[in-house]
Amino acid sequence: MLTKRIIPCLDVKEGRVVKGIQFVQLRDAGDPVELARFYDQQGADELVFLDISASVEGRKTMIEVVKAVASELAIPFTVGGGINSLEDMKVILRAGADKVSLNTAAVKNPQLITEGSNFFGSQCVVVAIDAKYDEALGTWRVYTHGGRTATDFEVIAWAQQVAALGAGEILLTSMDSDGEKNGFDTKLTRAVSEAVTIPVIASGGAGRAEHFAEAFQEGKADAALAASIFHYKETSVAEVKTFLKGKGVLVR
Repeated sequence: MLTKRIIPCLDVKEGRVVKGIQFVQLRDAGDPVELARFYDQQGADELVFLDISASVEGRKTMIEVVKAVASELAIPFTVGGGINSLEDMKVILRAGADKVSLNTAAVKNPQLITEGSNFFGSQCVVVAIDAKYDEALGTWRVYTHGGRTATDFEVIAWAQQVAALGAGEILLTSMDSDGEKNGFDTKLTRAVSEAVTIPVIASGGAGRAEHFAEAFQEGKADAALAASIFHYKETSVAEVKTFLKGKGVLVR
């Protein structure tokens, strides 16, 4: 049995960490370098850094901020936002990231997943899927450009496709649950986890330690990601891990 991972997420806009609700109403959450140092010391298993406006603004990821954050970390570090080519991936990995996260670019050019996987190894390629339930479809729809653009892709089928193309991991965010703090969408997480053989990171909706246990036990997630509850010190990585151990969940 692999241990479950707890992953804080830094959503970065204009050099600051921000957090919103359902991808809007963003408020400041601090300095990315300071927060990275804090989470590294706290016992986080990994850290995810998402330049949330890079794709929308049509620019590259903030490379200097990535370098500064990477210099503070001894844990695996994933970076996403504005990565559109193999060359972009090289730049991010050279700057100190261990993995790159593709979202909008993967939908536009699925072959990029295979290119990255072949060149760097699948363990370096994470595909982020922003999912929103669509009543008309009767299932979840994939969104791009920081949750602004609906696509024709259905989430389960897209997850299976990215796994087949060589992604090493899926970062699955429920847009419906994001920032609401009512718990992860375990139905969505389980549906994707059971449809693929690669690890799935649950994201969107963490409000307290119990929600992580639900993501692992009901949602079958391999890892769980959270932002605001850690940034605003409503709970800590250590407290979540202690709770999970008490529930019989294997954590590092």
